[in-house]
Amino acid sequence: MTEVGAPREERIRRTLDHLRNDTTDDFGHLTWFRPEEFRDTDIAKLERDRIFGRVPSIVAHGSEIPKAGDFFTLQMPRNNVIVVRQRDGSVKTLVNVCRHRGAMVEKEEKGRCRLFSCPYHRWSYDTDGSLRTITRENTFGETDQSDMGLISLPTEERHGFIWVVDDADATIDVADWLGPDMDAIMSGYDIESLTCFRAEGFDEPVNWKLMQDAFLDGYHIQYAHPNSAAKHIHTNVMAFEDFGRHCRFVTPRKSIDRWIEEDPGSRSLANDVTESHLVGPNSTLLRQPDHFQLLTFRPHPTDPQRCRMEMRVMVPPVEKTEFSQEKWERRWNKNWEILLAVLHAEDFPLLRDSQVGLTSASAGRMVLGQNEVANQVFRRETQKLLDQN
Repeated sequence: MTEVGAPREERIRRTLDHLRNDTTDDFGHLTWFRPEEFRDTDIAKLERDRIFGRVPSIVAHGSEIPKAGDFFTLQMPRNNVIVVRQRDGSVKTLVNVCRHRGAMVEKEEKGRCRLFSCPYHRWSYDTDGSLRTITRENTFGETDQSDMGLISLPTEERHGFIWVVDDADATIDVADWLGPDMDAIMSGYDIESLTCFRAEGFDEPVNWKLMQDAFLDGYHIQYAHPNSAAKHIHTNVMAFEDFGRHCRFVTPRKSIDRWIEEDPGSRSLANDVTESHLVGPNSTLLRQPDHFQLLTFRPHPTDPQRCRMEMRVMVPPVEKTEFSQEKWERRWNKNWEILLAVLHAEDFPLLRDSQVGLTSASAGRMVLGQNEVANQVFRRETQKLLDQN
């Protein structure tokens, strides 16, 4: 795999220097912001239109819909959609609204089908969105059926993920959006060869940016997760790279501690770190020693104080491992249950309280520290998108 940016082992050793010196990479300055950014309806609408309506965001791993006709439904910030695998292997995203009278043509969360049928008057659509049947057509009156298919959103499958721009009038170019550095990094991970072991979504009374911030933050681990993550991961230590719209940072695990006093020489320390990526505009991709996790955060379509978080774990398929099916499932189920426990017991309660606190009329201005580097990049890039007309 061709390295992008500083070599990985070099970045890992930079975290060792930080541990020895009680330092971390930094952004260079503080950034001030207002609580209104997490509760204002006008700002929320701008985010839906100028961020999610203009740039690609990840909605799933391709293995979640492996066969033709496989689909899942999803509430995007601007549209309710069906994401469906086509007969030619491509993926389409269809607005889940019958062109007759506006009923949803698919209510199931996921499944496989040969057509979508509206429950109101039984108009039916092919999986590519084209209108197949107008019931009692002889009495309905003349209409151009070629112009009455389900509306499509720009969709592309790249690096194992399905990406969507949430506006039918937009275009999509994932490589261009990622830029050469992040596109090359993701290409090198070969995530398309993995399988999504589990994916689950959570609707929370929290602004999406507040939620995203928490999962870019290495400053809170010791304090918010003293009996879970803090036992394994160092707090407030990272080696960081800024790629503009996206970023990457290494966080050391406590298994690295033996090398604080001892020179590791040329040996690899890759198993002693987690490598995190902000994949803009709304995803955190975590590279673990033996798997990947993807966290995505989407705003509610109307309420700035609600969002949906989705968590995915991508792992080597069982046939590419030394495990039996039973042991493979047991291993990844245990991993999944640990992640869920931390989310529900620690992250979500803290973030719900933060959202309540930010509704206070006299909360005053807030601040990001120069040590909160990934959060700084996330806010900087979000603001750039909002500032574009």
